[in-house]
Amino acid sequence: MTATKRILGNAYVLGDNVDTDQIIPAQYLTLNPAIPEEYRQFGKYALSSVPPAMSGLPKGHIPFHTQDEFISDYKILVAGKNFGCGSSREHAPIALDAAGIEAVIAEFYARIFFRNAVNGGYLIPFECKQRLCDIVCTGDELELDIAGAVLLNRTTGETYELQPLGDVAPILEAGGLFPYARQVGMLKS
Repeated sequence: MTATKRILGNAYVLGDNVDTDQIIPAQYLTLNPAIPEEYRQFGKYALSSVPPAMSGLPKGHIPFHTQDEFISDYKILVAGKNFGCGSSREHAPIALDAAGIEAVIAEFYARIFFRNAVNGGYLIPFECKQRLCDIVCTGDELELDIAGAVLLNRTTGETYELQPLGDVAPILEAGGLFPYARQVGMLKS
């Protein structure tokens, strides 16, 4: 991530309380993200077991990606409250990153998901100032201005202010906590 970066991509919209078991089902936790081919597999299984009756599923039961695809057609997740709740598995932001998600915009996050996303530099976790999961539709073309903390829905022409990233911005820009610590001299290179 760079301070001037913009992310362009289609939205995938989820509701409230999307937990880490729905983001990456437990049966895939035997994959080792340190092995590149297995890291890639996480993308294939991201959001693969969201039950159709779950309130977080987009209207019309739109799949996150087609069967046997590793990368989703979506770049930005828009979610409701308490995104990433449940277990503390660090595999959840890894799975979304492996699937091609660059940012998640939610009302608020489960603290552990937020920290795992930032610490690993996997994706950018923005918080929205209004309930965007009821406004934005799956498939809408979005443009996210990271430095300005602004989301433009290019499909509707609407613009939304997001909460600034604050103190986590330099960590994300460095690529995660360890690269940041090396960059600022907290760890030896």
